[in-house]
Amino acid sequence: MALDKETVAHIATLARIRVAEAELELLANELSHILSWVEQLNEVDTTGVAPMASAAAASLPMRDDAVNDGGCREAILGNAPRVARGFFTVPKVVE
Repeated sequence: MALDKETVAHIATLARIRVAEAELELLANELSHILSWVEQLNEVDTTGVAPMASAAAASLPMRDDAVNDGGCREAILGNAPRVARGFFTVPKVVE
């Protein structure tokens, strides 16, 4: 499908893109080449080919959704500057 300068100017107007008059011929050629590639893709027989969302077929690993404390309370509290009765001790911020 070949595009002319007037069609490219109309497309630019619809897309709200300002295109200089000198660039219209170049854009017409480039868009015509892109459309010819799309036409070639339409000629490919894709019957029996399942659509895909990615080129790599992968499934995400799943785990059981279980609530736990992580099992490392002492290691976490070891990083705190102050600990009281198994909890972080922080300065009072509300008066």
